[in-house]
Amino acid sequence: MPKLKTNKTMSKRVKVTASGKILHRRATRAHKLSIKSAARKRGFTLEHENAKGDSKNIKKLLGI
Repeated sequence: MPKLKTNKTMSKRVKVTASGKILHRRATRAHKLSIKSAARKRGFTLEHENAKGDSKNIKKLLGI
């Protein structure tokens, strides 16, 4: 059976931790920043864990 290719788009958008968790960045950090509070904008900079339902598909795309 041939090896699966890694989906490069997904590999650029997520990060896999040493324990196997998948982290991603939050959306809505691109425009209309003057409306959003500073605390809200700081929350967008952090990396957050993916939902468990999405993790299975993401791991398949990454070849994990």
